Amino acid sequence: MRIGLIRHGKTDWNALGKIQGQTDTPLNEEGVRQAGALAQRLRRDGERWDAIVASDLSRADETARIIAQTLGIVQLPGDPRLRERYFGEIEGTTEEERLTRWGADWRSQNRGQETDDVLRGRAMAFVEDLVAQGLDDRRILVVTHGSLLAQLLKGLCAELADKPIGNVSLSIFERESERWKPLLHNCTLHLDDLTRV
Repeated sequence: MRIGLIRHGKTDWNALGKIQGQTDTPLNEEGVRQAGALAQRLRRDGERWDAIVASDLSRADETARIIAQTLGIVQLPGDPRLRERYFGEIEGTTEEERLTRWGADWRSQNRGQETDDVLRGRAMAFVEDLVAQGLDDRRILVVTHGSLLAQLLKGLCAELADKPIGNVSLSIFERESERWKPLLHNCTLHLDDLTRV
């Protein structure tokens, strides 16, 4: 089995530096172009993908729809386990607002957000369900969110470099002998196409 892990395209809240969490924000125009650039890359690469599934939040769903239409593959129903981390009081705030309200150590405070363990648990449960279906030759694209992806990547391969997950980044993993082998990690080369336009 092979899975391609994708972060959704850019939103206005991304541009403003606001934490989105489970607030349902749509792609902005740049995000739509980014999703199109990734879809074109996937088509040019010529690798077979059987289906795409996304978080049920609109920014991930829209990204998946653009890719599905370009590749001519089925888009499966959205899965709430792929939603972004719930950030509690922090959702909708900018870095400046967080520093003003809670100080420089706001990241270490409990403001009602989901823990890493809970987030990684639901992300890995989704992947384990894919494996349990016994479709070893399937190739599935998965569109989700930055914080969830960071935890999912740790769950799949703890040795991967921990770095920020870019909008419409692509990571590809293949399952071999009960383990997930990274083939591509957090790649955004397709966005170069947008800067040349």
